[in-house]
Amino acid sequence: MPVVFVGHGSPMNAVRQNAFTHHLQQWGETLPRPKAILSISAHWLTPGLTAVDVQERPRTIHDFGGFPPELYAMRYPAPGAPEIANAAAARVKQAKVISTSDWGLDHGTWTVLHHMFPRADVPVFQLSIDYDKPGAYHLLIGRELAGLRDQGVLILGSGNIVHNLRATDRETPDSSAASRPWAGAFDAAVVKALAGRDDKALANYSTLDASAAQAVPTPDHYFPLLYSLGAAGAAESARSVFEGFQAGTLSMRCLQFG
Repeated sequence: MPVVFVGHGSPMNAVRQNAFTHHLQQWGETLPRPKAILSISAHWLTPGLTAVDVQERPRTIHDFGGFPPELYAMRYPAPGAPEIANAAAARVKQAKVISTSDWGLDHGTWTVLHHMFPRADVPVFQLSIDYDKPGAYHLLIGRELAGLRDQGVLILGSGNIVHNLRATDRETPDSSAASRPWAGAFDAAVVKALAGRDDKALANYSTLDASAAQAVPTPDHYFPLLYSLGAAGAAESARSVFEGFQAGTLSMRCLQFG
């Protein structure tokens, strides 16, 4: 299976038809059908540990506030994959992974899969992010999970390469270019490092470019990229399936390896 990274942006993308969601729909149609989907989302952070959700029927989590009722009414009723989830946990040697039924599918997962796999008929499970660990740690876990691809599992990282909610321009229309230079500069620096598969530089994101401090003030939305990068083979290049910005500075870049 390929490995993908999706810049998911606002939860409102679940109910909007725009260039980004249109590309997600087309992308889903071109991907081989997975046996299961492993999602590493920016919205399941577990400082001090890594967890895997093993529910038979993961709930749809509406982990946001202040949005229209239609968004809260949405459900993504995909089945879980407890057997595959436990097998994924066993692959991780960097740390013990605990199994839990306390999570489900957060909006970093279901708002994306709603467009890519609208029938919700592919089993989905999530792996959490140990927020206390540095970039290199997350890259290594991605590498340990890579073997799942041979078993038909689609590995999905979901976050945003540039994500600073305190520095968005919310009235700015969706665009191919960022509204502020630092957002465009960091997105471009990541693309350059990906082209050379400079995984070490990408893991050490804070020194990748002078714009890093503004583009990634907290790494929650950046870390999922490292899981996708780690799961990709060293010779696999990153193809940008979608690129552009929402709210001025949110990079919606989506990538596929393999």
